[in-house]
Amino acid sequence: GKGVCFDSGGINIKLQGLVDMKYDMGGAASVIGAMHAIAKLKLPVNVIAVVALTENMPGGRSYRPSDIIQSRAGKSIEVLNTDAEGRLILADAIDYVREFQPKAIIDLATLTGAIIVGLGHEYAGLFSNDEKLSGCIQASSKATGDKLWPMPLDPAYDVFMDSPIADVSNLSSQLGKAGSITAAQFLQRFVGDLPWAHIDIAGTAWIPQHNGVHPKGPTGYGVSLLVDVVS
Repeated sequence: GKGVCFDSGGINIKLQGLVDMKYDMGGAASVIGAMHAIAKLKLPVNVIAVVALTENMPGGRSYRPSDIIQSRAGKSIEVLNTDAEGRLILADAIDYVREFQPKAIIDLATLTGAIIVGLGHEYAGLFSNDEKLSGCIQASSKATGDKLWPMPLDPAYDVFMDSPIADVSNLSSQLGKAGSITAAQFLQRFVGDLPWAHIDIAGTAWIPQHNGVHPKGPTGYGVSLLVDVVS
């Protein structure tokens, strides 16, 4: 789960929406909530939860646009925008959990504004490299009411994350186009051959105003979904 406890955007500070950035830890919160429920229900499954926690703030020690940073996996990453930080901590979390050789990895993250442009506040975006895992998650979505919509992964998008001076860039070269997809393509580079699903909950972790179903504020999206997937 992505746990940016406050996301100012860093040096590339956000121009709007700062008051809502306390919710940028929604993915981590849902993962913790799901683990609490799994334990309380005593489900007979082996589940490992990893939450990547940080803040993204400007300051004397903050990372900068044009920096080249080293990921936990050993891949170098060119920083084109410090507001594309969630994918950096998720990459390290994914690499860490790979050491446990899990049957599958599922990450939840308030990752991109682009998914809100595409799906609004009603559906999360589902990206997966495994049809069986994707089908299982979609079935749980229907059972729990945590709505999601399958989105594509494709090498045609992946090339936009290439960097001329590092292994990968943290921002697509095609700005304004397919932002949620290219962010998922970035994460996929750290997954390897394991079955993996990425759920972009930027539009569903909280809503800006009452929509007739949920009141304004955090929704707890993903807790019931994850519990149903593993049960």
